[in-house]
Amino acid sequence: MDRPAAQVPSPQDGFNGNVVNARSIMKRPEEPCSFIIFGASGDLTHRKLIPALYNLACDNLLPPEFQVYGFAITPMNDESFRKDMEEAVRNSNEASPFDLRVWHGFAKRLHYITADFEAPEGYKQLQEKITAYVKEKNVPDNRLYYLATSPSFYELIVSKLGEHGLVTPDYASGTQWTRIVVEKPFGHDLHSAQALNASIHKVFKEEQVYRIDHYLGKETVQNILAFRFANSIIEPIWNRRYIDHVQITAAETLGVEHRGAYYEKAGCLRDMVQNHLFQLLSVICMEPPVRYEGTSLRDRKADVLRAVVPINPENLADIAVRGQYGPGFINGQPVVGYRQEPNVNPQSNVETYVALKLFVDNWRWADVPFYLRSGKRLAAKCTEVVIQFKRVPHLFFQLSTEDQIEPNLLIIRIAPDEGIALRFEAKVPGPDMVLRSVQMNFSYSETFKVSPATAYETLLLDAMIGDTTLFNRADQVELSWAIIEPLLEVWSATRPFQPFPNYAAGTWGPAAADALIARDGRAWHNVPVSTAPQKAPQVSVELTGEPIGVRRAQTPQKGQKEE
Repeated sequence: MDRPAAQVPSPQDGFNGNVVNARSIMKRPEEPCSFIIFGASGDLTHRKLIPALYNLACDNLLPPEFQVYGFAITPMNDESFRKDMEEAVRNSNEASPFDLRVWHGFAKRLHYITADFEAPEGYKQLQEKITAYVKEKNVPDNRLYYLATSPSFYELIVSKLGEHGLVTPDYASGTQWTRIVVEKPFGHDLHSAQALNASIHKVFKEEQVYRIDHYLGKETVQNILAFRFANSIIEPIWNRRYIDHVQITAAETLGVEHRGAYYEKAGCLRDMVQNHLFQLLSVICMEPPVRYEGTSLRDRKADVLRAVVPINPENLADIAVRGQYGPGFINGQPVVGYRQEPNVNPQSNVETYVALKLFVDNWRWADVPFYLRSGKRLAAKCTEVVIQFKRVPHLFFQLSTEDQIEPNLLIIRIAPDEGIALRFEAKVPGPDMVLRSVQMNFSYSETFKVSPATAYETLLLDAMIGDTTLFNRADQVELSWAIIEPLLEVWSATRPFQPFPNYAAGTWGPAAADALIARDGRAWHNVPVSTAPQKAPQVSVELTGEPIGVRRAQTPQKGQKEE
């Protein structure tokens, strides 16, 4: 079973420029499903999973006979778990407006098991509860497990599921199914990722494993595929002949907050670059897939990671920069440095900022540098991809020395103001040939008037349907770890060249990052488009024509191999 992947409202749906709820055009899974959350008392369940499921309930998108079973060591029963989740939904900034009628129907689906992940009693109780329900309702025993725990429990829980017979043995027959969703981080280096894959594959087949990265559930990330491959004017110039370089930025103004203990083990390289930034790199660089479905699209993304030129530990200073924020100001308010954050070592050398210069060694991208950066406590919150095109080969306009024609920029804004902008040169009205940069801007919110579904809503629905398109495959995860392995080894064994902290909170990172790109005669695109209208006058984009729905290729039937 498959669902429409990229639908937009049509006039028949009543789309006339008014706000539309994007969930209303998503497809409801047809097969019953039990959703089991390991770590149900944790932060992820409160902030993301239950609000996402509640949103789906508001739009009648949950499968028939859908039940949620929370599993955690925190003592609770069904009633207290429901009250706890109600509070989470009421306090969530991602949940739909609270509807008591919807909540009462949704809350009846919530159940809880208090158990240690090692104890067999909890797994026995889980089996009894699910078995009793599916027998009572006479529905298939379909199960979607979700690992919302610390990664240290992943292998234990998977082995216990296999040991206690909680993974459907006849998956290949197509009568019922079992799937498992694994959160990031998937391992902490190449060796641990390989070991985790091997452990999971002892119990689950690869087609049953859904490695989640919420970046792939974002509408704007998926729209990169539509922008590239649905527009004939774009793809011919999407290569080394026309593109000078590419910048990928994921900047946050927040610090580590309550995640100090986690960040001390992870750092920015593991937390952001290995997964989120490499996902964006893959989507930007990939070749056209044969069809829009799991195997074909993930094959092309894996090809990109295989083509990344290996990092040479001997010239790290030329291609990699690490940084750590010190005290500074965010929005005019003083904030502490990383070493003063809770649960952080006062002498910590963990990086909160990373900048990389990478190359993709294939026919399309040879010699085009890709500059990736991510950091905390930076000057602005923005996630964007900037494509800078090559300058015109010959300039016949007679311009003064201080007037320089800026290169064309294509800016794909992923957050917070989702959209696409194109900067180009235009003549200023008047008798003289005076050129000025102008900006053509497409905004999701203003053009479609759509209230988008959250990434977790999209991805949870896909997992229930059995669509792997937006999830990571085992080889993709291992390839991404292999790229940064040399950096992990060197950085863990050496102290930073410039003592930490090396940038103040509220700035754009360490000076070494500016030098990294300046050596190539380039500069970072530091100001989000939406905050700089005075630099590039914007030209609005008008939505014309009727929307076109795009369906993903048919997902193979259970028991069959994907093409």
